[in-house]
Amino acid sequence: MKLHPDKSDTQNIRGYGPGWIAINNDKLFTSLLVSSGGLRLDWECDSFAHLNETHFAVVAAHAKAMGAEMVIFGSGHKLRFVPPAWLSDLMAQRIGLETMDTPAACRTYNILAGEGRKVLAAIVLEQSEPSITP
Repeated sequence: MKLHPDKSDTQNIRGYGPGWIAINNDKLFTSLLVSSGGLRLDWECDSFAHLNETHFAVVAAHAKAMGAEMVIFGSGHKLRFVPPAWLSDLMAQRIGLETMDTPAACRTYNILAGEGRKVLAAIVLEQSEPSITP
């Protein structure tokens, strides 16, 4: 019996690192929104600290337009949560949001998109790894 890998019609995150993400055959260097439905859009923030309520209004609008079941939020190098008030548009539409660090968000997006779920990932790409202090 010959085995073949599953083929997916969705965008696949093939790699990531400090300041970059590879989707299908493209290497990108900005924070972005990516969906299982084909959306790939720059998300105008270069770090978690630069996020605001307007960023999440954009997420909510795209999630609603695509009929997303869930938003996966990759908060950068480490797990950080945004103020709940920023999520009011998503909550009003009954769209769930899961927050995790960016590497975990990339892996989770691939799993859900590969299952055929309507998922939107909002990925923060920070330009360098955080320094480790003793």
